[in-house]
Amino acid sequence: MKRGFAGVIAIVGWLAIALEFYLTLAQPRVEGVDAGERVIRFFSYFTILTNIVVAITTSAIAFYPTSRLGKFFSRPGVQTAVAVYITIVGVVYSLLLRENLTGLWAVGNHAVHDVIPAAYVLFWFICTPKSGLKWPDAFRWLSYPLVYVAYSLIHGAFTGWYPYWFVDISKLGYGVGLRNAAGVFAGFVVVGLIFILVGRLFSRTAKALSN
Repeated sequence: MKRGFAGVIAIVGWLAIALEFYLTLAQPRVEGVDAGERVIRFFSYFTILTNIVVAITTSAIAFYPTSRLGKFFSRPGVQTAVAVYITIVGVVYSLLLRENLTGLWAVGNHAVHDVIPAAYVLFWFICTPKSGLKWPDAFRWLSYPLVYVAYSLIHGAFTGWYPYWFVDISKLGYGVGLRNAAGVFAGFVVVGLIFILVGRLFSRTAKALSN
């Protein structure tokens, strides 16, 4: 069941990413941006990068479970970190970024912001081993979003373009933009702690039932 579920998520995830990439090149929503810059911007969205991480994770689990990559992504801590990241994608989009799109753009957006986050979190609940999760993990898992925000700020300083309005330094200034980023980081920690709490409760219950 685990590999089958992971395989479905992987296939849907790669198709959704491919659709979003195709639309970015073939039906750009912003005029006056050349193809090369559209590609750079596409891979500058946390949503896209995190959906790629989910697709790689589930592909490794489903199709290459005994490989070095498969063993790495089968670790409870790694799978939980990925669950935290993709949960943030869904929550932030729902609270701050949701748009009324039509056609294939609506299909792609719904897939990467709603379907994949919900499916992967369900996969985590049902299939991921939850032993060994520790409270400090929630802070260690900040490394990915910290690197992402650093890249976004550097890229934005040179180009004037930022992927998300709440960290758009050109419009908000560094004070407000960094404050908003700090709020998002706090959200990562809170969500991480929630996943760890749930994981520890699951693990404790399973251990009690086995005794």
